[in-house]
Amino acid sequence: MNTKLTLTIEEEVIQRAKAYAKEKESSLSEIVENYLKSLTNKTKNQKSKISTPVVKALRGSFKAPADFDYETELYKALEKKYL
Repeated sequence: MNTKLTLTIEEEVIQRAKAYAKEKESSLSEIVENYLKSLTNKTKNQKSKISTPVVKALRGSFKAPADFDYETELYKALEKKYL
């Protein structure tokens, strides 16, 4: 059963969201509903709970070398950016 929901959102955000929905050939209501479903989806996998829909969509699109050390690379990037 669908129920009407009233939200208060900045006008600029609404316009960008409507444009996004149009690009995706979807309704804004459908996009909001799917996002809320993804936020409230209770899974047993802890990583799934903290992943956003964007992260889920990108998961598996990049294969790092076997010897890739994420923490070292992150440290180097942050050091370069802030020091």
